[in-house]
Parts: sequence; C-alpha cells; structure tokens
Amino acid sequence: MRAFLVVMDSVGIGGAPDAGEYFNGALPDTGSNTVGHIAGACAAGAAEQGRSGALHLPVLDTLGLGAAVRLASGAPTPGLSRVPTGRWGAATETSRGKDTPSGHWDLAGLPVPWEWHYFPDKQPAFPEAIVQTVGALAGTDGILGNCHGSGTAMIERFGAEHLRTGKPICYTSADSVFQIAAHEDTFGLERLLALCAALAPHLHAMKVGRVIARPFVGTEGAFRRTGNRRDYAITPPAPVLTNWVQDAGRRVFAVGKIGDIFSMQGIDELCKGTDAELMRHLGDLVDRAPDGSLTFANFVEFDSLWGHRRDVSGYARALEWFDGAIGGLLPRLRADDLLCLTADHGNDPTWHGTDHTRERVPVLIHGLGSGSLGHVAFADVAASVASHLGVRSLGPGRSFL
Repeated sequence: MRAFLVVMDSVGIGGAPDAGEYFNGALPDTGSNTVGHIAGACAAGAAEQGRSGALHLPVLDTLGLGAAVRLASGAPTPGLSRVPTGRWGAATETSRGKDTPSGHWDLAGLPVPWEWHYFPDKQPAFPEAIVQTVGALAGTDGILGNCHGSGTAMIERFGAEHLRTGKPICYTSADSVFQIAAHEDTFGLERLLALCAALAPHLHAMKVGRVIARPFVGTEGAFRRTGNRRDYAITPPAPVLTNWVQDAGRRVFAVGKIGDIFSMQGIDELCKGTDAELMRHLGDLVDRAPDGSLTFANFVEFDSLWGHRRDVSGYARALEWFDGAIGGLLPRLRADDLLCLTADHGNDPTWHGTDHTRERVPVLIHGLGSGSLGHVAFADVAASVASHLGVRSLGPGRSFL
C-alpha cells in the first residue's frame, strides 16, 4: 500500500468562490478557468501551434477531469466528456493566496496561518533597506529591475546591462516572492545560490514566501534560463503530510519542487529536473518505492513555461503530453496503491496579465474505485492520503476516502 500525490502545477478548473478578491493587474480573477478555457480554445481552433483540434486528454478525462471542471465552475468542457471511472472531485483552497507555497502547504494539511507580504506593483518595488542588503551580500553597488515582471522579460530587458555591470536582476510578481536572475558564467551559479540563501532569512522575517534563484546563460539576444533554479522557501511552522508519514517510520520521496517548497521537511529522497526527467523519476518510484511510502511530485512546466507566458497551444501540448505519460504509469501501479492527481492554483493562459489565477483544482484518484467526491478542501487531500497509508493526520482536513 503506497501513495503517489502528484501536483499538476497551475492546472486549475475555475469556480473559486473568492476569485473576485484576487487580481491580475487591475482586473479580478472572476471567471478564470485554466482547463475550461484551454478546452474551449482548442475546440475553436485557437490552439493549433504544435498540435491540432479538440483537447485530447483521454486518461485524465476518464479519471474525471472534465466532470471536475463542470462541478467546479459549471463551464462547458468541449472534448472532455467521458464518463469517469476514477474517483473525482473539486478542491477549494483555504489559504489566502494563489501561489505555490499556499497551495502546496494547504494540500499537505497546513493552511497558511498568516498573510503573506507582497511587494507593490510600482517602480521601485522594493524598500531601500532590502536593496542595500542585496547589494551588500552580492558585493555590488546596486541591483537591476526592482519591479514586477515575468522572468524571461526581465532577462531580455536587463540581461545585457547585467553582463556589463555585474548587478543582479531583482524582480517580483503578484506572488509573495523575491526573484534574482544572474548569469551562470559571468556572475556564477554558486555565487547566485549563496546570495539567495543569505538573503532568504531577511525576506522570510517579512513573511515573503520565497527567494528564488533564476540562473540563465547565453549572450544578448539569445539568453535562456537553465534548470538550476532554486527556491528558498519559509519552513512550514507546523508538521505537514511529509512529516506525518516520515514520523510514522515510512519513506517519503520528493519529485521536482517539493523539496524546495517544504524546505526538505519530512523528505528522505529528492530528485529534480525537467518535467520529462521528472516523469522518468516518477516511473522509477512507481517501480521501486517501498510499501507504506509517500511519493509527492510537482510538475511545474504547465505553469512556468506556458501559463505565465499565456501560451494556450503550449499549455495544451503539455497537458496532452502529461496525459499520455501518466497513462503509461497506471498499469505499473500495485493493486492497493493510491494515485492522486491535483493542482495548487490556476494560471489561465487565456487570461489577462501574466500571474496565477485563483481557481478550484481537480482531485482525480486512481486505485480506489469510481464516483464523485463532490466539493472538498485542499487540506482534505492530506487527510485522505494519510488515511490510505494508515498514519495519523494532524491537520484540519477530513478524509474523503
């Protein structure tokens, strides 16, 4: 008996009851629907780059994805109309945020117990004291950026100046983050990671959720980010699902960003890489993870490569790739395994702005029969995984198993 909890980063399904309290620029997230709007765009022939036709997700839809979208938001789901054979539902977040830590902590049984600090969408975005601290830690006479922006745009805008001056590129978003981009060769990867590690305690004291290292390589006009991103997140202030399982003497495996999100709390083994590499790691764990273990995985490229860039075709391609890949793993699961596919927030690529969208998320379960779970809370996911593994749940959630 094992559990595999897989987060499809940003694969929201609309319908969050408080979406009007969250914004992309000046416009609220009311009506955003990542999967629903992608399905609509595909059916309308508006997502034809590198793929064609209706959104094709036979595995996810059979598990209940289309049904979950309709439950969450009432939206039509062209191309997603199969009768579910898995257990399916829609989860609503308790935490006050639409960011990675808020969603993952909540899914792991710990709704965030405070309000995050967000930097204002103006220039300069950061207090002078923070700018001075970054400069002192980096050994530079200032920073570049000091504003809201997407990572690729920041590198294109400030990359050449960064190469000339050596100043780190610092930016933020609608999330509670402080991101630092620097060139791996001229600034140095280890220097960037050391800078972020030293800065993180200053930002965490302000309740800024993450300091993120964003290394890149290349020359002017041809910069590209590398896979050496590192997140320095606030340590959860109470035990979460990974701790519950590990404290019960079980093994916990983290795939992707999970180690960073939980500051390695309750994690025995970590593997990182591109989503394609992570899928291979997940398959390896399906084959070798011991009885009683938890594998907690995050697939981030839906969000980082396609959602923030508002690339509908790219997001659709990623969903279709994931559908095929996860379908290849299902026959390799043991009869008493639980596989739960979910998400941490939305990032509707048809929406205005470039930030996450406040949405409900799917809960799709393979291995425990079929039927609707109805509406559940994020924290119920942790309670249910714990129940399946026979370990004590210490969070507010209730098992839906």
